[in-house]
Amino acid sequence: MTPIHSNPLEYRSPLEGVDSPESLTETLRKTFQATGSDIVLGEKLLAYSSRLFRGELASHQPNTLNYHDYQHTLQAAYCFLDLVYGQSQNSANSLGPREVELGFAAILLHDSGYLKVSGDNDGSGAKYTYSHVLRSCALAATLLPSFGCQVEEIDLVVGAIRCTGLNGNPGAINFSSANARTIGCMIATADYLGQMGAPQYPEKLPYLFAEFTEADDFTNVPQAKRSFPSVEAMLSATPGFWLHFVRPKLDADFASVHRFLSPTGKAEDNPYLKAVELNIAVIVRHSSANAKA
Repeated sequence: MTPIHSNPLEYRSPLEGVDSPESLTETLRKTFQATGSDIVLGEKLLAYSSRLFRGELASHQPNTLNYHDYQHTLQAAYCFLDLVYGQSQNSANSLGPREVELGFAAILLHDSGYLKVSGDNDGSGAKYTYSHVLRSCALAATLLPSFGCQVEEIDLVVGAIRCTGLNGNPGAINFSSANARTIGCMIATADYLGQMGAPQYPEKLPYLFAEFTEADDFTNVPQAKRSFPSVEAMLSATPGFWLHFVRPKLDADFASVHRFLSPTGKAEDNPYLKAVELNIAVIVRHSSANAKA
């Protein structure tokens, strides 16, 4: 398979340069200040997630995945902060300070279920692909009391994490409030746009296929029942996945909260949606070139 490259002359993603906790600092402070949230707590959560994913805590090994890596978590968190800030500037029903803090905890932990605990020496965290949402919920419920979270607050975080994944649907979760459901929509939206709008997305898709393969091997999925027989088959299906699955899901299941990312509220002015469309164009060109080769 030939390498996939984006076109630097036309590609402009809002997630350019989001590759370290420090790259979130300005947006974190701006958003938390705009919503009256505790900036010190936000920075503590971010620092803790960094230590967790880098394996600096005794309980877990470092994340070694190449697709669902810590950079993806940071990119999703950046998008979430942009969503919250946009809502705070353009909605009469903005999230409260504590709700923003809980939402930030949820996005930082939404993929923590890929992490292997100490002593788990077989394979990589990719083997937990089909159970990572539940594992992320369990880890969040275990960790958050040390950050002062109460039971009902942990329920909000766990509910928001459950909105992620292919089957995530806020409408199927019994949230305690409309704002809690909005947080779930924001977490899921940030997860999708943080992946598909990232400048590395086209190049990283082969790593996603490798993660699926390890998960299928681990759960004994027969070859005939696997989603894709090859990397190229997955790449060819990606434009349809965006057009017919993700894009409608953003509008329906996730209540079009992506509108808070647009300076005008219109989809055509949304820099994250534009970044995804450019990535899809790159993938289409690549698949077409390979088909002609």
